Amino acid sequence: MAKFLGLRESEKTAFFIDGANLYKAARNLGFDIDYKSLLAKAQEGCALVRASYYTAMQEDRDQDYSPLRPLVDWLDYNGYTMVTKQTREFTDSQGRKRFKGSTDIELATDLLLLAPRLDHIVLFTGNGDFRRAIEAVQGTGVRVSVVSTVKSSPPMASDELRRQADAFFDLADLEKTIGRSGGPTRRTQPDDDLEDDYEDDLEDEFEDVD
Repeated sequence: MAKFLGLRESEKTAFFIDGANLYKAARNLGFDIDYKSLLAKAQEGCALVRASYYTAMQEDRDQDYSPLRPLVDWLDYNGYTMVTKQTREFTDSQGRKRFKGSTDIELATDLLLLAPRLDHIVLFTGNGDFRRAIEAVQGTGVRVSVVSTVKSSPPMASDELRRQADAFFDLADLEKTIGRSGGPTRRTQPDDDLEDDYEDDLEDEFEDVD
């Protein structure tokens, strides 16, 4: 029987989760991630060094509150290492308030810093911008697996990222293992990238966290 995400008990392994990208991929497939099950499967299958979750957070200046705060706090108290950065507010050409934020640099930097202590990295993202960072990590002898999906419309995983990874696991095939019931209804037309527009999506990301 195939091991979960190709994990090996003897390997020092770290999970790096691009929060916005993983959320959007799962949402486009019609389910939510059960982060408790994900961490339990990781700890069971390998020598887990760290499970890091990266996300930009929208702070409401009037209420000093982020709609992502419940999820971030839950993950922080339940075994995940949180790396967050506040979004930047701007007004678009139509006069609407928007928020931009990205933790790509932080994630790529941590990949390179932690790699010398690892045997295996599992990267949850479909963002092709990480291809070069993966290549650099592989150059140190670390095996890199990528988790995203090509079964959504449009596909979330870039072809160059899949080619660079040592192994690719489609998120759609993991629904029964790390999916949470009661997820959002499948959508045929995804919204704009979360890193470009936080207004509507962030409240969904932490909804009903156990």
